[in-house]
Amino acid sequence: MSDDPEPAENISGGVDGGGVAATFDPATADTRAEAFVDRLGERYWQKTYGGQDAFTCLVRTILSQNTSDKASQPAHDALLERYDGTEGTNRDLAEALAATERSELAETISSAGLYNQKSEMLIDAADWVLESFGSAAAFDAFVTDGDPEEVRETLLTVRGVGPKTADCVLLFSGGQPGVFPVDTHVHRIFRRLGIAPADADHETVREVVEREVPAEKCGFGHTATIQFGREYCTARKPACLEDPEACPMTDLCEQVGVYPDTGEVVDPADAPEAE
Repeated sequence: MSDDPEPAENISGGVDGGGVAATFDPATADTRAEAFVDRLGERYWQKTYGGQDAFTCLVRTILSQNTSDKASQPAHDALLERYDGTEGTNRDLAEALAATERSELAETISSAGLYNQKSEMLIDAADWVLESFGSAAAFDAFVTDGDPEEVRETLLTVRGVGPKTADCVLLFSGGQPGVFPVDTHVHRIFRRLGIAPADADHETVREVVEREVPAEKCGFGHTATIQFGREYCTARKPACLEDPEACPMTDLCEQVGVYPDTGEVVDPADAPEAE
């Protein structure tokens, strides 16, 4: 089992946040990618998405960059405790971060790793929100009600916001269907499955998966693929390496870059092409 399992509570937003519940039936899937996500749906939470405050979601996602949830969660909690007005001050989080000293913020989020760099990015993001929208609340309305492509393109202009971060804000805050953020687990697994090209970059994997997985299953597919990557399809020791039957996806997977006969595991991009 993973050292970083699914949390005890569903924090994805849920139906109340505007998410749409999906049904999962691998037998009726139109593509192998959908069959994979459907099978994950039999194993993990059938989550729905939307409803998180957009700027808080952006902050959380920036904090999680290049670090584990186990490390970034305490930093996120400490940041909110210090800056979001939980003591009844009703401060706008963007205003609070824009006004803080970078060294103070860096100290607050020090458990997240790369905290000096991230503190600069968070203050820049807060300044951008205030200059562009006037408040965190107005930014939230833009993410929730705006055209997804326009929102994504706008977010990508912000320092520290890449495609995965932008897509997470669209998914977890806006509750937008058809958004499948690609992190390191998703990038590895869909190439290892042979669904995306072995040498595909993150954007190409996203395009393939969003094309082949129904829109209402993309949000769940993102988080469930991450959990599957933690528990079964790890980077160095996938479950199939020692026992093909240990992986619930064996019949759907081409094992690109995984060689049980020799115990070797390489990035799919480095795997010899099949003849």
